Amino acid sequence: MALAHAILASLIDTPLSGYDLAQQFDGSVGYFWAASHQQIYRELSKLEQQGWIAGETVLQTGKPDKKLYCVTEIGKQQLKSWMAEFSEPSPIKDDLLVKIFAGYVAPQAIAIELKRHQKAHQERLAVYKTIEQKYFSNPQTLPETEKFKYLTLLNGISYETHWLAWIDRAIQLLKSSNPK
Repeated sequence: MALAHAILASLIDTPLSGYDLAQQFDGSVGYFWAASHQQIYRELSKLEQQGWIAGETVLQTGKPDKKLYCVTEIGKQQLKSWMAEFSEPSPIKDDLLVKIFAGYVAPQAIAIELKRHQKAHQERLAVYKTIEQKYFSNPQTLPETEKFKYLTLLNGISYETHWLAWIDRAIQLLKSSNPK
């Protein structure tokens, strides 16, 4: 997937300024497609040049003018075409797993790293659960557009839950092989 598609998906419902898009990105699509604000702004320029989005300048008093971007018909067609393409499962590229693979070289460092990851995954899961409670408390009654957003959240919850279960097993296994 290209950043362009993540931006189109984020703009499909509501016109946003570059700043608002970057902020929204951090709290939604950014959970599964990382991009810096600088990358987002660069991509907005490219998308506008390609005609996939259109920008409209909004005059503001007391503040700099802002530009609101919306997806054009060409952009919607590009997004639909991309969505119809087969997506290969993403390959795993994870530093922690490489460290674990050779963890016997520095078991104490691995134990510390596992605890750090455990904390990070617990925090992310708590964020996802809060979002679920706030916006998706009754999934069966959601409008269709929200059901698709909820599905991405469910994947995030499953992902974090899986990692936490694996880390618990890893910690237990390493404790049993190296009792203190």
